[in-house]
Amino acid sequence: MGTKITGVGSYIPTGVAPNNQFEKNSFYTEDGSPFAHENTVIIEKFQAITGISERRYINDDLNTSDIAYFAAEKAIEDAGIDKETLDYIIVANNYGDVKHGSHQSDSVPSIASRVKHLLKIKNPNCVGYDLMFGCPGWVESMIVAHAYIKSGMAKKCLVIGAEALSRVVDQHDRDSMIYSDGAGATVVEATDDDTTGFLAHKSATFSYDEAHFIYFGESNNQELTDARRYIKMYGRKIYNFALSNVPEAMKACLDESGVPITELKKILIHQANEKMDEAIINRFYKLYDMDAPEGVMPMTINKLGNSSVATVPTLYDLILNNKLEGQTISKGDVVMFASVGAGMNINAIVYKV
Repeated sequence: MGTKITGVGSYIPTGVAPNNQFEKNSFYTEDGSPFAHENTVIIEKFQAITGISERRYINDDLNTSDIAYFAAEKAIEDAGIDKETLDYIIVANNYGDVKHGSHQSDSVPSIASRVKHLLKIKNPNCVGYDLMFGCPGWVESMIVAHAYIKSGMAKKCLVIGAEALSRVVDQHDRDSMIYSDGAGATVVEATDDDTTGFLAHKSATFSYDEAHFIYFGESNNQELTDARRYIKMYGRKIYNFALSNVPEAMKACLDESGVPITELKKILIHQANEKMDEAIINRFYKLYDMDAPEGVMPMTINKLGNSSVATVPTLYDLILNNKLEGQTISKGDVVMFASVGAGMNINAIVYKV
């Protein structure tokens, strides 16, 4: 029994936030002291490193569950299935619904239950739950869905990655410019053909020293008196961790699949930071004594920012629907999905279209 993707969908928020939107922000360091540079210099250096010129934010009246539902509807329609035949709805997210203007994450009921409600699925045997795995959450949810199908516990699963990070960023932290909102969804189904679909997967959690590289913490503006917490990270530690561990995990996954490196058409990696992603891909190919082929790593971070669990499924949907210039994926192509994020977690999937 194999597992294949039969439907894709995504939701790209309409709200565009260009870099110059941050020129009036008051940025502080972790110790609460202001930066010595003007914001224009900070933003210029930020763009040079991350590749981000703008990002997308959801409208004030929307929540994570709403955009997850929008992406899910498209994936179900694309797959041409009866939604009542879904066995599982798995939603990768990390903060639940955070309403505009609220300081509190709302994760009960689960985002998956909310999506099932919005889809108006009546079948009680369609089980919905959330998976929290940091930015690699959608990739891990796909691996879980694959396991259900391989075991015979499911035939059809809806897998969603959705996040509204604009609701949990500290406007006094320059890292707030990285994050964005979005949602991507896939329908995966059982197939008798095990020569296509999932070929191999790998996951790992490094938490002995690395567990708190990404965390929830106070604002960098120490004059604020509210108790609100925001997404925080140790960027340099994450960069070094990713370069040391992600290429090796990708190689282990590809080697297990039996696919030669020369037949890998695309690598859809979590859009976290352009320079970091480029360094990961280059180091991955160096493990095979090769240079990375031109165009092997499609990028959307320059316009969409880092939408966490949504970056990989959104990227896949855009390419399949010819909405990313110069990038195509065709039947028979072998692609890799890969991600790194909070935990610290790493994972990869080798998949034949």
